[in-house]
Amino acid sequence: MSLALRTDFGCTEAIIDDDCGYNRFHEVAHILSDDLDIQFYQKSDSPDSSYWDFQYKGFVLTLHYNIYTGVTIYPFKFREALRKENDAVVELASFLEKKLLVHHMKKYVA
Repeated sequence: MSLALRTDFGCTEAIIDDDCGYNRFHEVAHILSDDLDIQFYQKSDSPDSSYWDFQYKGFVLTLHYNIYTGVTIYPFKFREALRKENDAVVELASFLEKKLLVHHMKKYVA
């Protein structure tokens, strides 16, 4: 897994995993909840996508899963996002990259 950032939609979108299943989405959600005490307050789920909104450092971000594009995080305001919101996405994605790498290594070392 390697962090990828995209700005195609006018905001910073962090691609956490572009080739994964719904289990990875829940793994990321659990890391956010357990390690950063993040609570998801608006959840929208369908058979092929999930959008879960949460606050991080005062900014509203969205954890997104889609069966075709994987797991991403981006600012809720999307194109209207402030620079600080985009920076928060990058910071959070970097944290997740490290946590997921450690988690992945533990699975194969044990």
